[in-house]
Amino acid sequence: MLKIAFIHPDLGIGGAEHLVVDAALGLQNLGHQVDIYTSHHDLNHCFEETKDGRLKVHNISLLSPGAPKYDVFFVEQLSTCITLLRVIGRTRVVFYCHFPYKLLANGEFIKDPISRAQRNMLKGGLLKRIYRYPMDWLEEITTGQADVILANSNFTGRVFKDNFQSIRRTAEVVYPATQDSSNDPDVAAILSNRPTLISLNRFEKKNNHARIRAQEPNSTNLRLVLAGTQHATLYSLIDLVFKKHTLSNNVITPFSPKAVKIPLLNTTLENPAMLFVLDFTTAQRTALLMSPSTIGLLYTRPTSTSGLFLWKGMICGVPVLACDSGGPVKSIVDEPAEKCTGWLRAPNPEIWTEALCQIVDLGEEEKSKIRERVKKRAREISGTEAMASGIENALKEAVDMGQVQILVAIMCLLFALRWA
Repeated sequence: MLKIAFIHPDLGIGGAEHLVVDAALGLQNLGHQVDIYTSHHDLNHCFEETKDGRLKVHNISLLSPGAPKYDVFFVEQLSTCITLLRVIGRTRVVFYCHFPYKLLANGEFIKDPISRAQRNMLKGGLLKRIYRYPMDWLEEITTGQADVILANSNFTGRVFKDNFQSIRRTAEVVYPATQDSSNDPDVAAILSNRPTLISLNRFEKKNNHARIRAQEPNSTNLRLVLAGTQHATLYSLIDLVFKKHTLSNNVITPFSPKAVKIPLLNTTLENPAMLFVLDFTTAQRTALLMSPSTIGLLYTRPTSTSGLFLWKGMICGVPVLACDSGGPVKSIVDEPAEKCTGWLRAPNPEIWTEALCQIVDLGEEEKSKIRERVKKRAREISGTEAMASGIENALKEAVDMGQVQILVAIMCLLFALRWA
């Protein structure tokens, strides 16, 4: 049994936070002791598992006098603490990499060289480059101090290798977990017999929700459900749907008294063409993914690394329409038709509309076949046990390296600084 400390900066609600919860629960199920350390944990905005006693969450510093000792640290998202954990804490560190922050700060990673050239023109002037340089440098140096490095997909691993060239090691790939969960009374407000397309993501401009063409291809009975957070962008989406496309729509929040309340809007309460689900619960997400009315999951972000909700949908047998870049390219089989598990298309409204028409026009026999192929592929690549096992192997690999020697750690750091 290992004594493991997870370190995550803000334990709210999102894909990265869900990964932490799944990984911690999976390792506990394997017999390990897990504690989570975070700088912010709002009980009104967090996953149930982090407040109902299933997971232990702490706000104290791991390096303060009297802090518990651990066999290994699992750091996720931010790498800046790794050097301190190794040198002062004298404990091995496993780092789970989502996406280099230096790429996010300068605009999403774009594979196409013409688009990348255009993006480079918009990076900013000399002052911005001077401002970003020390932070980008620090990210690469501290990431390289991790004893074992994991990536959430082959795509992320490739981006990691291309953009952190001072790090000679190859990141091992451990996919995020996918699992089924149960329903609760909140699901009654979101279910419908209408054929339904769903999108599970934050309401952020970079997720490109507005690229979903606001029309109902080949069907006047089709429904679109957008579930997520980030209220400011939500209002702009509602305005787009109602004023420009005049589609009936409604906005719902969980029945919890602690749920965020929104002002009254000009909405259609009964059977709207578009349903916005704000701060959706785990049960609502599961109900949407498991519903026989759900005919497709729309994954709109053009540069996703792995896509937690993409895998959640696939494990439930929901075919996915995603952008033809990033992690989905490795996750989804687009052709040949007899092996298809989803659709990969350029992030263009007209092109997506054509794909949506294909999804809607699928016969019942073909729908059944594609659902089985989707489930099979998800089971082969991802799953709670698979993720926990992959992380467990990385943690054991780090622990087997022995205690961190302060002199060796400092020499490694100095060598990295000199190389940079």
